[in-house]
Amino acid sequence: MPTFHLPYNHNLIELARQMRKNPTPAERKLWEEYLHNLPVRILRQKPIDRFIVDFYCASVKLAIELDGQQHYTEEGMTYDMERTAVLAGYGIKVIRFSNQEVMNDFENVCKQITDSL
Repeated sequence: MPTFHLPYNHNLIELARQMRKNPTPAERKLWEEYLHNLPVRILRQKPIDRFIVDFYCASVKLAIELDGQQHYTEEGMTYDMERTAVLAGYGIKVIRFSNQEVMNDFENVCKQITDSL
């Protein structure tokens, strides 16, 4: 069976590296208190196609996105719908949480992620 590789934009490497070094408070909390302890490999700030997803689990093709306020504007929601459609075209399921959900309803966020894995 041939191996399928997701398109990788080398121009995003440095930006992804900077984003890993400077996570949002919600990204830091989710990573440090939950994701990095899971028995599956989760990547942070993974370039895929022309996007950088916040967290990615290749073994189940799951992208986890944490959304700040800019995602709730009309422009942001349109962009996210297009982005989700492109990722779905690669067989990637995208689940989204607001930064507020991570900070204020952490156990439920973790449960939803576990259920998706």
